[in-house]
Amino acid sequence: MTQQHDNQTPPGSARAEAARQKMLTAALDVFGRYGFDGASTRQLTEAAGVNLQAIPYYFGSKEGLYIATAEYLMMRIDTHVSGMRARIGAHLMALDAAGKPLGEADARLLLTEVLQTMVTLFVAKESEPWARFLIREQMEPTEAFKRVYQGIMRPMIEMGRRLVGAILGEDPTSEHVRLRTFNLVGSILIFRFARAAVLAQMEWDTFGPKQVELLRGLAAELVDVIGPSKGGAA
Repeated sequence: MTQQHDNQTPPGSARAEAARQKMLTAALDVFGRYGFDGASTRQLTEAAGVNLQAIPYYFGSKEGLYIATAEYLMMRIDTHVSGMRARIGAHLMALDAAGKPLGEADARLLLTEVLQTMVTLFVAKESEPWARFLIREQMEPTEAFKRVYQGIMRPMIEMGRRLVGAILGEDPTSEHVRLRTFNLVGSILIFRFARAAVLAQMEWDTFGPKQVELLRGLAAELVDVIGPSKGGAA
């Protein structure tokens, strides 16, 4: 049964914040399933258990809710990766301040941490609606993509390419290193974006603790086999 008084709740109250969070969680799933155009305001409010006036009251419009959903997605992802990003970022900044290069062995350890964090995050059930939302934005980018890219994707990719560049002994800004970085990231994201095929091929029912550990081991292997190009091959 929908709540009839959400539009009367003061915006700054704890109850209002709880209502907003409930709406954002529901919107992430609905927008991911149907896209911006396919998701109706009725679907969005019914999924959240609020009345139709809640969208204009809390977000101004359906468009406002969509952008807020993208920002909510960034926040959810950041709760899982912010600690890692901060540690690695501080380490790289300290090296830069001391004028010291990032060594290959150090870069491999850090890159392994990045990939293992990613694999744990993206095979989790929690990331399912995230993936739907992100896939739609990859296919038809909107303002939401720009925000997610600048807020989460770009910093992670640039950190990854610095680590890959150090391992390869190449300029992190080169096209080759950028492409190698995307290839590596794709090798992890495939377990979310091709989840059904992976489970079918591996004859697994789900990604439980045992499967996650196997994939974390694979992430470490992927880092181990990164090496300089031989004869111009990538």
